[in-house]
Amino acid sequence: MIRFALLFLMGLLLMQFVWRVSATDGAETDLAPEKVNLALRRTAHYLLAASGDSTSRIPPVQQIGRNGWLIRLDPSFNYDTLPSLLQASFDLHGIRENYDVAILRCSDGELQLGYSYLDFAHNKEAPCGGRDLAVDCYNLQVTFPERVNKKGGIAAPGWTFAFAGLLAVAFFVMKRRDRPTPDAAPIPAATTAETDWLHFGHSRLHVANHRLMCGDDTTVQLTYREAKLLQLFANHPNQLLQRNFIIENVWADEGILVGRSVDMFVSRLRKKLQADPSLGIVAVHGLGYRLEVG
Repeated sequence: MIRFALLFLMGLLLMQFVWRVSATDGAETDLAPEKVNLALRRTAHYLLAASGDSTSRIPPVQQIGRNGWLIRLDPSFNYDTLPSLLQASFDLHGIRENYDVAILRCSDGELQLGYSYLDFAHNKEAPCGGRDLAVDCYNLQVTFPERVNKKGGIAAPGWTFAFAGLLAVAFFVMKRRDRPTPDAAPIPAATTAETDWLHFGHSRLHVANHRLMCGDDTTVQLTYREAKLLQLFANHPNQLLQRNFIIENVWADEGILVGRSVDMFVSRLRKKLQADPSLGIVAVHGLGYRLEVG
């Protein structure tokens, strides 16, 4: 009886929460199109000013779909100043959502540089910094991963929370049923035995936990994709891995492939391997990359 009473109370609380979320589903939140427009125009203005241009007209901002915006940039803009300027503009207009940034060549839309806000916020710098862009026309594209509703706010559909809540309750009940008796042997926890590590140079990678022990005492937590790329390099030390081979083995499960993702993730790994002087990822122009193990 106590179990059913608790489940009943949980259901009532869940229904009340879903009703409140659904009631505000169409309300405007921090991510309003006019705020994003003003933030991007402000960013373009200061990028022009930083390059010594105070007279050129700021181009209009284009909205792409329901959660993307694009603005053309001056050919001589400084990429290294973009992340802090863009974030300052978003802060000024109260935009606090996660977003992705892509620098696209105007002529063919090919990705040149880019980063995620979460990566910038964590490392205090954007990947691929310090690289020179050829004098050309570029577009700054900002994409917010969340679904945007018709009024410009982030939509939070009530049925999603309801479905997740029902799954959680069902999982709770099933776990209670399947709980082992006191005499049953406990399930062993995941181990970090020496056989779980992949060794290379003076470093080692725990593939399952995405943990890198670099050099003598540096521990780095990698993302899933970083760990998968580093594992591929470590399994082929001092071997040239062509770009297509890397994409097929690391990004094949994404469906849509972006060639520049390889360069971006290699740049991240280089920074995280700096503590081990015996390792270096070398670019072979026009072909791919090679992990050199000294």
